Amino acid sequence: MSENYLHTTVLLDEAVKGLNLRPDGVYLDGTFGRGGHSRLILSKLNAQGRLFAIDRDPAAIEAARAIEDARFTIIHGPFSAMADYMAERDLLGRVDGILLDLGVSSPQLDDPERGFSFMRDGPLDMRMDTTRGQSAAQWLAQASAEDIAWVLKTFGEERFAKRIAQAIVARNRQQPMTRTRELAALIADASPFRDKHKHPATRSFQAIRIYINSELEEIERALDSALAVLAPGGRLSVISFHSLEDRLVKHFIRQHSRGPQVPAGLPLTEAQIAAQHQDRRQLKAAGKMQPSAREINDNPRARSSVLRFAEKLAP
Repeated sequence: MSENYLHTTVLLDEAVKGLNLRPDGVYLDGTFGRGGHSRLILSKLNAQGRLFAIDRDPAAIEAARAIEDARFTIIHGPFSAMADYMAERDLLGRVDGILLDLGVSSPQLDDPERGFSFMRDGPLDMRMDTTRGQSAAQWLAQASAEDIAWVLKTFGEERFAKRIAQAIVARNRQQPMTRTRELAALIADASPFRDKHKHPATRSFQAIRIYINSELEEIERALDSALAVLAPGGRLSVISFHSLEDRLVKHFIRQHSRGPQVPAGLPLTEAQIAAQHQDRRQLKAAGKMQPSAREINDNPRARSSVLRFAEKLAP
């Protein structure tokens, strides 16, 4: 179906500013979405600048085709494969900046046909790439209560994971669920405690979506790929929307930016320590930002977002 959903890009100016754009540079938007970041980047490039964008959502690819600009290339696929895409174009280690806007986008949430939201009834799908993989309904119909509970606990930090999982399996034995509202109502009934500020299905929907799309594994692979793709001095700008995502980004930057870690009392000279760890530091942490109170007021979905920057060091 066509869509005309209003999409407000979170931390738009801040994320792009953090790339330290050069007008003639080469940049990669790993999560095109509806193009908010890409369009701003293009507006700051000259005729020699180039922008590549990636998205695995066919609807995002369709939206990207509206950008008729010789400097712009859209690629359909997961951002975890960015190193392959750049290697095919002889750009490995030559990209000046990478921007990643993690998680589900507002248009995906707002389109009931995608099945991401419990607020609107739609097919229980949740796939970011609707051309491949199993839907949420298909997985829930064949998964065991143990597997479902593990997903809800691990990716949603759901305290009633076991109860909800057992209720899902019992219901699917009678008649498989196929609609988002069915699942949301079942979760609400299975939850003994209600948070007046949060729908009881919030954590479970997040967990199932993350699992169906292998989101955390994709992020880990994308961050590793970014190291190979970036040129020395290139910038990485990453927006995350919940603690699981931000934890991965924070750990990745810290892991690749810390200096030698040598146990106290080890009889090594500074020169020996430096030689032993000379290849360890690949990044420099370049800051962290959160949305302003005004942005959160204008766009409530921004409230949990965190923006982190890192810069690739010369070898």
